[in-house]
Amino acid sequence: MPFAVTKIVPIERGARLMHAVRCPVLELRQYTLHPGRRDVLIDLFDRELVEPQEAVGMTILGQFRDLDDPDRFVWLRGFDDMPQRTKALEGFYGGPVWREHRDAANATMIDSDDVLLLRPASAHGGFPVQTGARPAPGAPALSPASVVLATIWYGSEPFDAAFVEFFRQHVLPVLAETGGEPLAYLQSEHAPNTFPALPVRLHEEVFVWFARFADEGHLDRHLKHVQQSERWREAVQPTLSERSARSPQQLRLTPTERSTLR
Repeated sequence: MPFAVTKIVPIERGARLMHAVRCPVLELRQYTLHPGRRDVLIDLFDRELVEPQEAVGMTILGQFRDLDDPDRFVWLRGFDDMPQRTKALEGFYGGPVWREHRDAANATMIDSDDVLLLRPASAHGGFPVQTGARPAPGAPALSPASVVLATIWYGSEPFDAAFVEFFRQHVLPVLAETGGEPLAYLQSEHAPNTFPALPVRLHEEVFVWFARFADEGHLDRHLKHVQQSERWREAVQPTLSERSARSPQQLRLTPTERSTLR
């Protein structure tokens, strides 16, 4: 289905992408854990595994509990580009910190291969730059935790620039009407996975957007409003239905104590 594109704002000639987009390569990682082991992994992850990953060139954007699945841990990490991703992963997973803690971490997990490799869908689609320092392990969080909604749309074909403009023109206004704060909108990155020790879901077309809500009640009201929204039914749902390969996935997420995205 063709879309009428009104205007897509380009990056200024000569500008570096990193100036416009935070983390041009990202991983959305969903782990299925053994029952009752999520807080064990979160405690280990937040205490031992955040700074060592960032020391080798990764950015840990956020760590979350899934409100609807007590045995799911969700987290996001980013990289400057694909070669730097390879270098950073080799440095961390071949280093002493992971060797020390991998058995304890892996003992909590049933599956850690549900991973989407993503990139910002436009120059304006990346996550906002971190504004505050991450609290030290064991210290109280610097701000109250909000609730983050991650929505994954699965496409029957690639999500092109026209779809991105459709999202900006028709989806973001519905989000604003219901008190949601847009955080990022991303799409599949199809570069080869050059670190095969960590599988990723390379052969899917996805468009993933994140929004922040003050609390669970605000998020639930948003979801109810979307179901009742005439704008959504008439301007959004038909296009999504035509472009979708399967039903979307929604993750209602609460940040861990050391998540900077909160």
